[in-house]
Amino acid sequence: MEEMLNEDVRGIKISGIRKFYNMIANYKDAISLTIGQPDFPTPDHIKEAAKKAIDGNKTIYTHNAGLIELRKAAGNFLYNKYKLSYNPEDEIIVTNGASEAIDIALRTILNKGDEVILPGPVYPGYEPIIKLCGSIPVHIDTRDNGFRLNAELIGKVITDKTKCIVLPYPSNPTGRAMDRNVLEDIALLLRDKNIFILSDEIYSELVYEGEHCSIASFPWMREKTVVINGLSKSHSMTGWRIGFTFAPAYITKHMLKVHQYNSTCASSISQYAALEALTNGISDSKAMRDEYKRRRDYVYDRLVSMGFEVERPEGAFYIFPSIQKFGMKSLDFALNLLEKCGVAVVPGDAFSEYGEGYVRISYAYSMEVLKEALDRIEGFVSLV
Repeated sequence: MEEMLNEDVRGIKISGIRKFYNMIANYKDAISLTIGQPDFPTPDHIKEAAKKAIDGNKTIYTHNAGLIELRKAAGNFLYNKYKLSYNPEDEIIVTNGASEAIDIALRTILNKGDEVILPGPVYPGYEPIIKLCGSIPVHIDTRDNGFRLNAELIGKVITDKTKCIVLPYPSNPTGRAMDRNVLEDIALLLRDKNIFILSDEIYSELVYEGEHCSIASFPWMREKTVVINGLSKSHSMTGWRIGFTFAPAYITKHMLKVHQYNSTCASSISQYAALEALTNGISDSKAMRDEYKRRRDYVYDRLVSMGFEVERPEGAFYIFPSIQKFGMKSLDFALNLLEKCGVAVVPGDAFSEYGEGYVRISYAYSMEVLKEALDRIEGFVSLV
């Protein structure tokens, strides 16, 4: 009876990231550099706030959009960090992680037959939702542009069916960030076009050089942009599942309906933890960011010394070296590396067809783990 199930759901593939991560269980002593899981514990004061909420019996439903004090804190955070202003009453929703935020945004924006522009390579969490909406993903090859979208590339693929553009920067899987001048060119291109922007800024606090800039900071873009953010990466709170949407009220009121029927509200305990993170923990990410930068430098230098061609990441905690010189498909390279040397990386084709010929390495691991893994990779490539 499987053929009777929703054909769009049947057509979706399990994430290549998770697929490869799950394989590691079959390899004793393998080192995984696969998932974007910070190796730092959630800061103690955030955990204490959650314990206090439990002891205080704050275990009931909250407002569908989330605790108003948390929405206020999230709005203050975004303004103080990036000069983005959103009304906590009707322009901010607390979601079950950034993944749900992406889902409710796209399901609110898209109609059947709409086109959505994405950079390639790109995080695999957007395309399945786009397809479930009956819409069409349109990938732009960014490999010759340092893995970044720009106005020229976008302008070439815009059609009368284009409804939305996804700007996921800093990028998973490449670690590249967008500077203000490039974003301004894109904003000027779209100024008079009725096209929405989904700006996924979950890694905004993990930018190593310069400052993060959002396309929503351009006044004429705010009214057609949904900003996605959350605490998974900035505060090492992946399992707490707290994300946010920031969008004008006319979009938010409809996203709230999707969110309400999808999950009612985010976990109340997680929301109280998030409130602590965005008030007393507003600078928690700095020490983590400094350590990720140290690891970035180490991993980049090691890969270059091995002869890999690789762009230097400016944010997040991923690096995306080319493996084309080794004459293998990305899946074959990753399988061989795992089987022969016990190191797991993610094949680049998990990030669209434009990721073929690359692998993604996460450096959200200790220096000890990274050193051992890179020693093994060095031994592997010396034999290829």
